[in-house]
Amino acid sequence: MRAIFLVFLLCSCAGAWQPTDNFTFVPVTAGKFDIATYQKNTDPRALVHIYIEGDGHAFDAYGAPTADPTPRSTLVRDLAMRDTAPNVVYMARPCQFIMSPACSETYWTDGRFSAAVLNSMSQAVTQVAAGRPIVLIGYSGGAMVGGLIIKRNPALPIKKWITIAGVLNHRDWTEYFGDAPLSRSLSPLHIPAVRALHYVGENDDVVPMELSRRWISDESQMVIVPGTGHEDFGDLDIDFE
Repeated sequence: MRAIFLVFLLCSCAGAWQPTDNFTFVPVTAGKFDIATYQKNTDPRALVHIYIEGDGHAFDAYGAPTADPTPRSTLVRDLAMRDTAPNVVYMARPCQFIMSPACSETYWTDGRFSAAVLNSMSQAVTQVAAGRPIVLIGYSGGAMVGGLIIKRNPALPIKKWITIAGVLNHRDWTEYFGDAPLSRSLSPLHIPAVRALHYVGENDDVVPMELSRRWISDESQMVIVPGTGHEDFGDLDIDFE
């Protein structure tokens, strides 16, 4: 019954979107949450690319928390499906696609970067990687989730951290827009000392380039994508090397 409920919920939220044939939907139980993933695993010895979803549909047009944070955009799923690496995983955030019993709106609002969320996401990454080297790719708020996973799990074999339109300091970000602080989230991120590449949209009005320049001190790690807004990275040619 539980599996049927999960599949029903996934299908009803995802609408007409369908994964490519070589990806399989795999719910991963990790900490307090069941994490929705799509996985392609064809080489047990090769590294794995793990894409972490953004904040999703956390607030409605009036600024009120939604009842379901499942993303309406398919951007991150589409980037994962286009990836030709032998091992690729799309990983949603807690309560996206699967509404676990522990879910409440704090986990996609002020507690979206809380210890419970990070513990769950860290366990999910560890499980799906299964000891293989990892390239971690985070979009929007998923970038900060990825960075905090790296910071809190130094034993993870991270080969590269890639962010796309990434929030890297939630306190700066909320202050910039005059929004309420994410009071139940972990402290803002200090950039992990790993190989990194940060894609920044020239016209991003959700994570402005001004903030990205403040967060990323090593300009050699930052790629400004001309004419690109927050959700315009669908054709991005990601450098995994």
